[in-house]
Parts: sequence; C-alpha cells; structure tokens
Amino acid sequence: MAAMVELSRVVRFCVSPGDRASLGEKGRNTFAAWPAMVGIGAFFELEVRCRGEVDPITGYLVNISEIDKAVRSRAVPIISEALRHRPDTPPWRLLPELLRATNCLGVAVSAISWRLSPYHAVSMSKSAPDQVVLSETFEFAAAHRLNCRGLSEEANRRLFGKCNNPSGHGHNYRVEVSIAVPLEAAELNPPFDHLALERIVDELVVRRFDHMNLDVDTEEFKGKNSSVENIARACYDLLREPLTQAGARLIRVRVWETEKTSCTYPAEA
Repeated sequence: MAAMVELSRVVRFCVSPGDRASLGEKGRNTFAAWPAMVGIGAFFELEVRCRGEVDPITGYLVNISEIDKAVRSRAVPIISEALRHRPDTPPWRLLPELLRATNCLGVAVSAISWRLSPYHAVSMSKSAPDQVVLSETFEFAAAHRLNCRGLSEEANRRLFGKCNNPSGHGHNYRVEVSIAVPLEAAELNPPFDHLALERIVDELVVRRFDHMNLDVDTEEFKGKNSSVENIARACYDLLREPLTQAGARLIRVRVWETEKTSCTYPAEA
C-alpha cells in the first residue's frame, strides 16, 4: 500500500481597490504576488494542504499549478468581495467557504491557512470544521546565561561556549502562540479573537520577560537553565490555563532564539 503524504502550497496574492482587483496579467515576479498590487491594496498568503497517495507514474499528489488556479479563481474572489464590501468581517468567518472553494482538486484538502500579515494567521482543518486556529507572533528582548549549576565551570564553558559568558548575553525572542477556538466562542460579542489573545499573551509572557534577565528577574528559570527549549515550555505553562478559562485551547508555542534556532512545545504530531 502506498504511503499517505501531505503536500503544502502557499499562494501569494494582492487584493486591490475597486475594479482593478481582477486577476489581470499573470504576475512576473515569482516571489511576490499575483494578482499584483495596484494602488493601496492588501497582501495575503493562503496555504493549502492536501493529503493522499502519490501517483506512481507522475510522482505527484496533485499538480501545484492546479492548487494555484483553484486559489486564484475560487478563493481570491471570496476574500476580495469581503474586503471591498464587508471589511469588518472577521477573517475566520471566511475559512469554511475558503475550505470548500479549494476542495476541487481531485484529492482531499486537509487544511487551509490564511496569513493575514507576517504575524497573524487563521486556519481551519477539514477534520475539525467546528473550530478555528488563531496564530500570532509576539516579541520580547531578554538577557540570559546558559549555565548548569550541577556542572563545573570548565564543563559549562565546554558545553555552552560563549553563551556561558558570566555577564550573560541577549536575544530578541519571537514567540508564536497558536490556539484553537470553537466557532461558537468566536461568534460571541465580544468574540475571542486576536485582540483577546494579545491581551493574555502581553500580560502573562511579554510583560513578564521583556527587558529582563531571565536567570535573575524571573521565577520560571531560577534553578533551571534558560534554554530556548525551557523558554518555550515556560511560555506554554504560563498560557495554557488562562487561555482555557477564556474559552480557547492552547495548541503549541514556538519560540525563536535567533532566525536559525527555534523550539516548539509541545512537539507537533
């Protein structure tokens, strides 16, 4: 039996004002968007994930050009119409329609994720159409020193190198928080949305850690090495219960120590 795979395709596009928002001439910048930006418009990314068995002859699950075509011909008009005529529509409310619009590829569309900005995204999976996943990225600047009390000074220097500098060093940390919100909770007035998420993360994580020495100024890392792995776990533990009480379920927290190093807790299945 052939193994199942999941293929992801990100389609970039712009929604421009008025009648100039049509597909028009095919975009020539392969990194950027088609439709292209005309006037003061909005830039988005839509990620479509498909699941199934690979064709033994072509080696394809689905031709990515078909995904591009489905997004641009069926999904982009939905977003364009809402942005022009119903700009106050919560983005997550379009997800069921976008999921249906892209489900025309001959393989199962397992999920769709709409990146509204570099720091905000809303997602929905076919297996859980009764909930929306909100993801948002935050930042804080903090100092720390990698040092294990149970090891000798020489062992710490050998293990952690310059990160064991007694005076410490700093990072601009990025923290992506992903939560699942039942659709009925998203429908409440006020809804549980990105603003509600921001209030909780700002109060419990950003204010706690920003411009702090994690090893000296916080309880979470006293006696515990402030590695990116432990920071991700600490953020998760701080947020899980308050988000549950607010009506959301914390799925995961991903923390970037640098552009090249990040940790996700818990690990994605």
